[in-house]
Amino acid sequence: MTADSHSAASAPRSSRRAGLLARFWRWEASGILVALIVLIAVLSIATDNFLSTYNISVVARQAAFVGLVALGQTLVLLVGGIDLSVGAAAGLSAIVGSLLLTMFGVHPYLVIPLTMAFGLMLGLLNGVFVAGLRLNPFIVTLATWEIFAGMTLVITKGYPIRPLGDTFAVFGKGDIFGVPVPVVIFIAAGVILIWMLTQTRFGRNIFAVGGNRDAAVLAGIHVRYVELIAFGMAGMFAALAGILFASRMDAGQPSVGEGWLMGAITAAILGGTSLRGGQGSIVGTMLGALLLAVLANGTVLLNVSGFWQRVIVGGVVLIAVLVDLFRRRN
Repeated sequence: MTADSHSAASAPRSSRRAGLLARFWRWEASGILVALIVLIAVLSIATDNFLSTYNISVVARQAAFVGLVALGQTLVLLVGGIDLSVGAAAGLSAIVGSLLLTMFGVHPYLVIPLTMAFGLMLGLLNGVFVAGLRLNPFIVTLATWEIFAGMTLVITKGYPIRPLGDTFAVFGKGDIFGVPVPVVIFIAAGVILIWMLTQTRFGRNIFAVGGNRDAAVLAGIHVRYVELIAFGMAGMFAALAGILFASRMDAGQPSVGEGWLMGAITAAILGGTSLRGGQGSIVGTMLGALLLAVLANGTVLLNVSGFWQRVIVGGVVLIAVLVDLFRRRN
């Protein structure tokens, strides 16, 4: 083979590699994936037990709880809204689910779907005000955040509801072939949403509404219905995360969901979901939730003060917003 023929053969290969690399960087979640890999590598070198089986299980569970809330938040962000009440909805739903189990004697296997249905109603309540009455989603969900959190304290008087029983504990503490049950549920939920957004008309309508609401109306899309369902699903996923966490702790804690709002929004934005709607990735959100869990776990292993952890998370949020701004401009 001559030098010219060898160069001709290698040129298409290099061109294909360049094309694949270009497509990878155009993917909304490319940056978060690279950052996650780098962070894992650094923590693996800096700490002795980061890659231990137990620690990986802890990180995965934490990512699953916040990640489920982030999945619902992603749907709301995609339609151009925001839901500030998801953390409080998770807490109130966990309390309601715990009461169904302990006070009303509902079978443990029925508590999960019933709690999700309750969370769906909480989300639909937000959707009625936002989609039906065209009120500002920031103001509406800020108000319902206070309502849900207040109702949690009214019901519990600030005391946890326990015990929830060993049968119910399997949802939060159990595993399937070595994989924690909350992680399995988180992955399954992500796969379902990926299919919904890419393979169904409703999923395409979500992107259309967030991308250009007026154009979606002209195209015959029932915009208010799409927004209503998006908020409803956000409440449902928050409730699922809340009741799984209650199962993990063997108690319906009034504090369930505190801090999840910031994590959910950050995970979605880091994963490529735009605050202006119409652009986002479920895979990116899942990677964003995993990155936040790894970051939080790494600060603990490195003995970083809890006060600095809040500073770091706030900085990550600010960086995520700036990245979203630059992506939009480009």
